[in-house]
Amino acid sequence: MSFWQRHQVFEKNSIILVIGILLVIAIGGLVEITPLFYLKSTIEAVDGVRPYTPLELAGRNIYVREGCYLCHSQMVRPLRDEVERYGHFSLAAESMYDHPFQWGSKRTGPDLARVGNKYSDDWHVTHLANPRAIVPQSIMPGYPFLKENELDANNVADHLKTLRAVGVPYTDDQIANAAADLKAQVDPDGAGADALTKRYPKAVVRNFDGKAGAPTEMDALVAYLQMLGTLVDFKIYNEKANLR
Repeated sequence: MSFWQRHQVFEKNSIILVIGILLVIAIGGLVEITPLFYLKSTIEAVDGVRPYTPLELAGRNIYVREGCYLCHSQMVRPLRDEVERYGHFSLAAESMYDHPFQWGSKRTGPDLARVGNKYSDDWHVTHLANPRAIVPQSIMPGYPFLKENELDANNVADHLKTLRAVGVPYTDDQIANAAADLKAQVDPDGAGADALTKRYPKAVVRNFDGKAGAPTEMDALVAYLQMLGTLVDFKIYNEKANLR
């Protein structure tokens, strides 16, 4: 009996065909899923990655609220053109505290995984308020109201508690001082700046929107953007790659 004659068994009997499909899917699923039960973690530990500061977390919430993720991904793929444009390809560990993560491949604007410290705070404030002042052909909407909206810090501790419930390692000390840390990050001359940087290594403390007074939503969003891609020292990975 030839191959084609044997194959007719599946073509002429739908029940056998369905059973064969289910069997192939089951085998493929087991091959992919079974190894995960033997791994302590599917994410490789990376030095430098920490949970967001309360101000950065508030900025991330605004980023999601305003739909920024619909046009900007945060995933540099390991392709030559992307690495040359954006920098080192994204590591899973960089998003291990993101709920939800901002990975994706659909982009209307550039990827933002490595945007931290690429531009000044003034650049971000101007761009967010009026994108066409920076890029005349931009189709991005403006968000000038962020400069006027005072940031609500009343429920930031609850956000940290919720994230801890799903695995983000916020401590009792970080939760208790969440509101104070949020305000301290925009006040470099304040008494709480040192305590903030001890709780959150590499946290940048400065007035992000350039306005005196209480933190604004612009402060929070710029603080979030300015930390993206800055926590991991990629020189280590580049050196390892060069040694191979």
